Amino acid sequence: MRYDDIRVGEPVLVGSHTFARDEVLEFARAFDPQPFHVDDEAAARSHFGGLIASGWHTAAAWMRLTVEHSRRRGGLAGISPGLEAIDWLKPVRVGDTVTFTNVATSKRRLASRKGWALLTSEATGVNQRGELVYRMRGPVFVPIDD
Repeated sequence: MRYDDIRVGEPVLVGSHTFARDEVLEFARAFDPQPFHVDDEAAARSHFGGLIASGWHTAAAWMRLTVEHSRRRGGLAGISPGLEAIDWLKPVRVGDTVTFTNVATSKRRLASRKGWALLTSEATGVNQRGELVYRMRGPVFVPIDD
C-alpha cells in the first residue's frame, strides 16, 4: 500500500455479504447463542420479531471483506489497537445482503515507527433496502511501502 494512495474522505467499497440462514445459526451457536440468534420461536417472540444475525457476525463479515479487498490490492488490512465505537444500528435479518464501505477519516505517518502510518477509519454497512445497519470507527496501523 502506498501511503500517498490513501485518500482521506474517499469511500472504498470492500464488498457485500448475504447472511444465509444456516450461516447465521452456525455463527450464533458458536459465538453468540442468544435466543433471537438461534431459535426461530424465541426470536419471533422477541422485540426483533424474527431471527437476526449476531452483531459480531456482521463485524466478522466486514473484517473478511476488508482483508480480501486489501489482499487483492497487494496490501495488509492493518493492525488495530482497538475500536472507538461499534454500532449495530438495525437488525441484520436472514437473507439480508449488507454492502460494506471503509473511509479513512485521517492519516499520519508515525515518527516513532518508520514504515508505518496510523489511519483513523470508519466502516459502514448498508442493507439491500439502503438502511445503515453497521458502523465502526477506530484507528488502524498500516505499513507504508514507498
